[in-house]
Amino acid sequence: MEVAVLVKQVPDTESLLQLAGDGVSIKTDAIKWVMNPYDEFAVEEALRIREAHGGTVTILSVGSKKTVKTVQTALAMGADRAVLIDDPLAEGGDALATAKILSAALKDIPYDLIIAGQRAVDDDNYQVGSAVAELLGIPQISQVIEENILDGKIKCKKVLEGLTEVVEAALPLLFTTQRGLNEPRYVKLPEIMKAKKKPLDVKTLADIGVEPGTVGAASNRVKITAMKLPPERDAVKMIDGDSVQAKAASLVKILHEEAKIL
Repeated sequence: MEVAVLVKQVPDTESLLQLAGDGVSIKTDAIKWVMNPYDEFAVEEALRIREAHGGTVTILSVGSKKTVKTVQTALAMGADRAVLIDDPLAEGGDALATAKILSAALKDIPYDLIIAGQRAVDDDNYQVGSAVAELLGIPQISQVIEENILDGKIKCKKVLEGLTEVVEAALPLLFTTQRGLNEPRYVKLPEIMKAKKKPLDVKTLADIGVEPGTVGAASNRVKITAMKLPPERDAVKMIDGDSVQAKAASLVKILHEEAKIL
C-alpha cells in the first residue's frame, strides 16, 4: 500500500499573533512553527495503514527551508521519505495554487491512497484536499473518523452535522482527517536523529512541470484586503452583595439599566 500524506507547516496556536505593517499579514519573526494538527492525524493513520498492509509512506509539502523541520517531524514519526516543493515563485499562493502544486508533484509519486488534514488551522479554508482530488481525477472522502481497507476498496466513517455517514469507494482515493480518527504517536529523540538520514527530496516548480504564472501570489483568485485584531472587550464587572438575593437584584438592575437587554 503506497500512501502519500499532505503536510503543512502552520503557526503554533499558542503563539502570540501580531499584525505586520502591510495590514494584510502577520509578523512571523517570533512565531513557533509546527505541523498542522490535522495533518498529524493524517501521518499517524498512514503509518497504521502501512503497519497493517505494508508499503511505504511518503510526505509531501509546499514551503520554504523552514518547512524542513515539520517534514522531518513526519519522518521521525515513521514516514519513509519526503518531498518538499521549495520555490520562491510559489510563495503567497492561495488554496487552489497549493493544490495545483501538490497534484503536479503527486504525478511523480506512486500512491494508492492520499491522506490530508481536513483543514489547516491558520487559514481554515477546507479546500486543498478536495482540490487535489479533483485535479487528480480521484474520489475523496472528507472528515473521516474511521477507515478500513479491504480488497482494493476503502470504507470510511465520516462526520456530518449531527450524525455520521459510512462511505465506500475504490482506490486510489484521497480522504481528509477529523479528530477522533487516532491519537498521533509521541516522537522520541532517537527517531528525530534517524529522520535526518531519511530521503528528503527538495524540488522546484520547474522540477514538477508547473508554470510559475499559474501559482503564487499573482495567481490568487481570492486576495486578503485587510486584517484586523478583534476589538477589545470591556473588563468583566463583578457583582457584589451580602446574599444571593442581593446579587441577583443587582444583576437584574445592571441588565435593565446599563446593558438595556431587559
